[in-house]
Amino acid sequence: METARVAIVGLGTIGSGVARLLLENSDRITRHAGRRIELACAVDTDLTRTRNVALPAGLLSDDLSRVTDDPRIGAVVQLVGGLKPARSIMLKLLESGKDVITANKALLAEHGPELFDRARELGRSIAFEASVAGGIPIITGIGQCLSANQIQSLHAILNGTSNFILTRMEEHGTDYAASVAEAQRLGYAEADPSMDVDGSDAAQKLAILAHLAFGARVDWRSIPRTGIDTVDVADLRYARELGYSVKLLAIAELVPEGLELHVSPTLVRHGTPLAEVRGAHNAIRVVGDAVGRVFFHGLGAGQMPTASAVVADLIDTVVGRTAITFRTLELWSGEKEAPVAARDPEKIPGRFYLRLGVDDRPGVMAEIAGVLGRHDVSIASVIQHEAADEEEADGIVPLVIMTHLAPEGAVSDAMAKIDGLSCVQAGSVRMRVRN
Repeated sequence: METARVAIVGLGTIGSGVARLLLENSDRITRHAGRRIELACAVDTDLTRTRNVALPAGLLSDDLSRVTDDPRIGAVVQLVGGLKPARSIMLKLLESGKDVITANKALLAEHGPELFDRARELGRSIAFEASVAGGIPIITGIGQCLSANQIQSLHAILNGTSNFILTRMEEHGTDYAASVAEAQRLGYAEADPSMDVDGSDAAQKLAILAHLAFGARVDWRSIPRTGIDTVDVADLRYARELGYSVKLLAIAELVPEGLELHVSPTLVRHGTPLAEVRGAHNAIRVVGDAVGRVFFHGLGAGQMPTASAVVADLIDTVVGRTAITFRTLELWSGEKEAPVAARDPEKIPGRFYLRLGVDDRPGVMAEIAGVLGRHDVSIASVIQHEAADEEEADGIVPLVIMTHLAPEGAVSDAMAKIDGLSCVQAGSVRMRVRN
C-alpha cells in the first residue's frame, strides 16, 4: 500500500491532538485516505513540555530543516500560532515543496493574499478548515457543499470563550469579572483573554468566512466590532424579560448596497437556534438562495475537535482533493478584484436595545424621546421598574428602550446626544437586536 509521509510543525495542544489521531487511529485514517499516512517528524521549539501523546523515539525535533530538507515529506501540519515566525515558517514549507495544513486564523486574516498567491506560484496548496470554528466543518460547508448557492447571510457565534462567559453570566448571575475568571480556571480563556472578549478573534474568523462566501477582501480590523466587556448582568436580565439572550454575533449579510459586516453583543430571540447555543460551543447559521437556512453547531475550540478538522484536511491533502479545490477557488488572489465591497456601517439598519441610568424625576423620558425623535429613531418599547432602595438613594434608575429599525449612524448620533444630557448618567449601553 502507498505511504504518505507527513510532518507536524508546532507540537502544542492542537499538534499533540493531531499526533494522537495519526498514531492511535492509523487503521481508520488509512481506510479514509486509501493509503497509509505516516507521521515522519514533529518539530517544536520546546522539547521538554509535557504532552498527552506518546511519540516514537527520534520523532520529535527542534530542527525545521528535518522537514524542509526531506523530499519524502509531502504535507505538513503547521500549527505555530500568531504571525511571527508563523508566516516565515509557512513560506519556507511552501518553498521546500510542501503542501500545508493550518489552523492559524490570525495568519490567514493578516497575510492570506501573500501566502495563497505564493502557494499557487509554487504549485502547492493550503488547507485551513480548523482556522474557523474548530471541529465544525464550516469551511468545507461553504466552499464546497453549498457552492451551488449564492450565500445571502452568515450569523455566527465564532468565539467559544465569549459564549461561555455570557452563558455563565446569564445562568448563574455572576458578574463579568467572575465569569472571566471561571473561564480561565476551566481552560476556556487565556491568561490575557482580550482578543476573545473584545471581538477581535471573531472578526478575524468573520473576515475569512466573508472572503469564502462572498469573495470579500476586507481587513479584519476594519470590521466594526464591540466586545462583551461592556455587558452587565443587568443587561442579561432585561434581555430575558424581553424574550432574548445576549450573544456575541458575527454577521455578514449581502444586501444591494454591499456587504454588511460587524461583530457585537446582540439580543437574539429565544427559541431560535443561535439563542440556544450554550457554553463554549460555536454555531453558524447560513442562508443560501437555493438551500435556504442551514445550521452548523459544535465545539469551536479544544484539542480534539480542532485536531479532528486538521486531520480531515490532511487526508484531503494527501489524497489530492485539496489541490483541486485550491486551484479552482483561487482564494485570496492578489490578482483578482473583489466582487463585493463592505457596506458603510453607519447606514446599516437595525433594531437596538438601549440601557440608560437616568435621574428619577419627571420629564426625563420626554427629553430622551425628543433626542431619539430628532434623529428619526422610533421607540418600540420601554422598561422602567420601580427603583430599588439603593437606586433611590442616589436618585438614578435604569431605563431600557427597544427601538424600531433605524440606521446605525442615526442611533449612534442620538446616543451621543443622550449621553450628554444632564439627566443621564455616563455608561449607557447599546446592543443590536436580531429576531
